[in-house]
Amino acid sequence: MSALRYELIYATNNRAHNLIDYNIHTDIHKQYEFKKQTVLADESLTNDEKTEAVRLLTKNYDRNKINYNDETKRICENCNKECLETLYCEYCVRNYLKANFSNWTSGNSDIDNLIQKCQMESLMPNKIIEWISYNNLQNIKYLTRGGFSNIYTADWIGGRYEEWDSKKQQLVRAFESGGQLVVLKSLENVESADQCWFEEVWHLNIFKRS
Repeated sequence: MSALRYELIYATNNRAHNLIDYNIHTDIHKQYEFKKQTVLADESLTNDEKTEAVRLLTKNYDRNKINYNDETKRICENCNKECLETLYCEYCVRNYLKANFSNWTSGNSDIDNLIQKCQMESLMPNKIIEWISYNNLQNIKYLTRGGFSNIYTADWIGGRYEEWDSKKQQLVRAFESGGQLVVLKSLENVESADQCWFEEVWHLNIFKRS
């Protein structure tokens, strides 16, 4: 596979978006199909670049279906359930996360249960709440103090989940090498986590899904 010209791919996708006639393409499905066909007809892109351009369009299409609460579904070829997404199946993603429950723990059953509940309602691979082991953090630096907690920055090795690999049936992280810059908020005693802390995490999960 030759090197992909991402500047050209992004430009082609933007051009397809700008060509939409909203009087004709009246919903997100018609708009997605128009953009996809416009990209596929563009002779300036190689076949590999067209494939990548369509993948990016489809990723945005999946996000729009969630944001607009669109209930159009398809049958997953892996689990045979009716799923919302095109590039992945939310049920397969959740099953993958559930199978991994025994591989991590915060040391607090209430926190574990909250994170697991959030994961079982996940709709997008890059919006999944996770427990990050301290061993997966590097370059931890004190930033400031906010409220009743110290605030730090760090590099999260591997970073968040980014997308679903349908061939391998597993989640793929954003950074195969290096890490993702994150902000940490300390909890003085994990055993003393109160209801306010749990509500903060739950609202974060709602925010990440929107």
